[in-house]
Order: sequence, then structure tokens, then C-alpha cells
Amino acid sequence: MPDYEHIRLERKGSIATLTLDEPRKRNAMDVAMLQEMQEAIRAINEDDGIRVAILAAEGQSFCAGADLRSDFGSGRTVEDHLQEDHRPALMAIAQAEKPWISSVQGAAAGIGSAYAMSCDLTVMAEDAYIYQAFASIGLVPDGGATWHLTHLLGRKRAYELISMGERVPAERCLEWGLCNRVVPVERLREETLDWAEALAGRAPLSLRYAKEAIRTAIENDLATTYDREVALQTRCFESEDAQEGIRAFIEKREPRWKGR
Repeated sequence: MPDYEHIRLERKGSIATLTLDEPRKRNAMDVAMLQEMQEAIRAINEDDGIRVAILAAEGQSFCAGADLRSDFGSGRTVEDHLQEDHRPALMAIAQAEKPWISSVQGAAAGIGSAYAMSCDLTVMAEDAYIYQAFASIGLVPDGGATWHLTHLLGRKRAYELISMGERVPAERCLEWGLCNRVVPVERLREETLDWAEALAGRAPLSLRYAKEAIRTAIENDLATTYDREVALQTRCFESEDAQEGIRAFIEKREPRWKGR
């Protein structure tokens, strides 16, 4: 795996873990970190040998949001920064063919919360929380956070959360559907990796197309979603993996997935 200055990229079998590695500043994101993240995310998504990806962080916090002490680079605006530095990374995670799991401890604040929510699944430590601090500094949520919050919580609760700047603790995140599991702090990495390993044993095409079907359902009506399910089911049914899955079921053995 390549060496980076602001992140770590590690691999265990078919699982890759991208770790934000600036704990001294609570993993606040600057241009340098985001450039490394873009490269690492692209490498993970393009590697067919990687079936599940984890987005994690070193230290006591997942991410404090944007590094307000850094600049965007000479002549660049906040629009440039959001469109050119954050958008490619966030969209690459959300639109990846393979599942991404965010592993969150401490604060997932500001745009850091958008990265956690962009992943398909989220495991939170008991000390973790999501924090929209924008109103207190005269800004609005970015990184797609308003989209995620509105779709997950509804318009009224999303606006309350944003306008009041309330910290949402892990247990409430679980209750509201902002995460999937809450685990003890000391077991966060182990529990996340165990889940990733379980997912990696599932049929890759099934995971990929289920993610695509859900994305279609979020953005379209029932009829459109139904038709998309038909198309995706046809692809799955005609795949080598489906035939292997059927044979394995009949022969009472574990299937050997190839992702095709």
C-alpha cells in the first residue's frame, strides 16, 4: 500500500481501510489531506480484489470538519474547494460499486459528518456523535449533509438539528437511523472489521446492485424503482456468481464468488 502523509491506507485480504491520520488536529480536513483521500479512494474503488472499504480515523475524533486555519490555495474560493477537493471524494464513496463502512469515534462534525453519512453503513462508538456546528459560525451544512439529514430524518427534524447545532449522540443516531450499530469504544475497530469481513463473504454483484437499487429508490418513484430492480435482477440472474450460488445451495457448501 502507498505511503501517505495525512492518511493511512491498509489492506487485510479483500478489505481496505482508509484512516484519517491527523489526530493532533482531530482529523480536520485541509487540501493536502483531501488530495491524498481522492487518490486512495480511487485506488480502492478500482481494485476488484477489494470487496469492502472502511473509512476510519486515528485519535479521539473521527473528524472535526474543515480545517478553518488552512486556506484553499492561491486564488481559489470556497466554491472551488468544495467542488474540486471535497466533491470528488464524497461522490466516489457514495457512488462506489462496493460497500463503504464508516467507523466513527468522538466527533463527526461539520463536513466530517457528511463523510460518515456518505458511506453505506456506519458503526459508531459509544462516545461518538454527529455535530452540525455551522449556524454558530454563520455557515450552512455542506458536503451533501443537508441531503443525507433530510432523507434520513425528514425536513423538520433535519432543520431543527441544523439550526440549533445540537450534538446527536451515538444512541440517538442509532434510534434515528443515522448509524447501524453502536459498540464500546475499545471494540470499534474490531467490530467494524468483523462486519466488513462478513460483507466480503457475500456475493459482490448482489452487494453492488442492491446499493444501486437503493439509490434509485431514494431518488425516484415506485414504478421507476421497480423497473430498475428488474434490470438489476436480470444481470444478477445471468451472472456466473448466481449460477455458483445455486450450485452451492444444492450441494450444501459455501459458494466461491468471483464477482462476475
